[in-house]
Amino acid sequence: MDSLYGPYAVGVVAGLGCGLLLGWHLRARLVSSSKTLKAAMGNGSSEASVMGEGGEFKMILVVRNDLKMGKGKVAAQCSHAAVSAYKQVQRRNPDLLKQWEYCGQPKVVVKAPDEETLIELLGHAKELGLPVSLIQDAGRTQIAPGSRTVLGIGPGPADLVDKVSGGLKLY
Repeated sequence: MDSLYGPYAVGVVAGLGCGLLLGWHLRARLVSSSKTLKAAMGNGSSEASVMGEGGEFKMILVVRNDLKMGKGKVAAQCSHAAVSAYKQVQRRNPDLLKQWEYCGQPKVVVKAPDEETLIELLGHAKELGLPVSLIQDAGRTQIAPGSRTVLGIGPGPADLVDKVSGGLKLY
C-alpha cells in the first residue's frame, strides 16, 4: 500500500489528468471540424452530396509543349505547380481541399501548344473562380529564365475545371 501513495503517485495522477484533458480537447476539435466539413458539403445523406454537386474534384496541370522540356524537367515543373496550387487552396479554401483529398487528389497532365494558349487558359480559369498557379522557370538548366512552363488549374469541381481544359490532349 505504501507504494500507491509514494512519490511517483502524484506524477501518475497528474499524467493521467493531462492525458484525459488533452484527449477531451482533441476530440472536441475533431468533432467540430467534421461538422463544419459536413455543413460545407451538404447533409451527407448520399455519396454524391459528400463529394460535391458534380461528384468529383480534380487538378489539371497544363504543360507547354513548344518548350520541348525533358521528362524530368516536366515532372519538376508539374510538381512546382501542384505544390503551389495546394498551398494556395490550403490558405483560401480548406474545405475545398478536403473534398479534393477525399476524392483521392486526382491530377491530370495535359499539353498546350504554346504560351499564348497557357495565358488564355489562365484567364478563363480566373473568370470561373478556380485556383490557378502559373510556374515560371528559373532558367538554370534546359530553358530560358522566366519561361512560363506549367499552369496548374484547381483543385476544383471536375465539371468546372473541364470547362477550361476539356479540349486539351493528355500529355
